[in-house]
Amino acid sequence: MKLGIIGTGAVGTTLARALSAAGHDVQVANSRGPETIDADALDFGAHAVSAREAVRDKEVVILSVPFARVPDVAGLFASVPDDTVVIDTSNYFPHLGGPIDAVDDGRVESVWVSEQLGRPVAKAWNAALAGTLRTKGVPEGTPGRIALPVAADSDEARRVAMRLVEESGFDAHDAGVLADSWRQQPMTPAYCTELSLAELAPALAAADRSRAPRDRDRQMERFMTLGAAPTLDETVALNRSLHL
Repeated sequence: MKLGIIGTGAVGTTLARALSAAGHDVQVANSRGPETIDADALDFGAHAVSAREAVRDKEVVILSVPFARVPDVAGLFASVPDDTVVIDTSNYFPHLGGPIDAVDDGRVESVWVSEQLGRPVAKAWNAALAGTLRTKGVPEGTPGRIALPVAADSDEARRVAMRLVEESGFDAHDAGVLADSWRQQPMTPAYCTELSLAELAPALAAADRSRAPRDRDRQMERFMTLGAAPTLDETVALNRSLHL
C-alpha cells in the first residue's frame, strides 16, 4: 500500500521503519521539512517528503503528531479523498500539550481528532509505548505476542488499520467504534500494559471512563517523583500496578 506518515517522533519513526520493512511504499514527513528527517526513519526504504506530499495519493495516512498539535495539521487533509484511511496514534496528556476543554469535558480523544480534521479517523498504536513498538514486535504466531486495540467507525478502515498493526509486529484486536476508543486511552487497563490477545478484550471491558483521567494524572505525578527515568519494563509494570 501507499502510506504517508505525518510525524517523525519515536512512534512515527518506528512505524516508518516497520511498515516499509513489511513492503509498503512509505513516505514520511514532519513540520520542519524532509531534509531534517533522521536517516533512522528511512533505513528500510521509506522516503522523506514534504507534509503535503505525504498525504497526496495515499491509501493510508498515519497521523503521529502530539495530540495538541492536531489542529495545526488539519489543513493538510482538506483535499485528501474520503476513501483514504487516516489513522490517529496520539494520546491526550494535558501536562504536556496544555488542557483541551472539550476533552476534559468528556469528548473521546479520537472523536475530537476527527472533528479537528473534519473527517473520520481510526485509532491504532496509541496503546503501546514507543519502546514497545520499537523492540517487541514479532512475527504472527509467536507465543506471547503483544496485542493492540484498533477502533474505527468504518469496518473497512478498521480492517485496514488492523492489517497494518499485524504487519508492524503485533496482534490486532477489533475494539469497535471510535466512540468506544476511550477504553484504550491513558491510563486504562489496556493502555501500555503489553497484554496478549486473550488478555486485551477483558482489559478493554474493565475500563472505567470516570477513573481514567484521574489515573492518568496520578501516574504522571508518580513518574515525576522517580529519581531516574524508568526502563521500558519498569514503566509497563507501573502501568499495570494501577489496575491490581
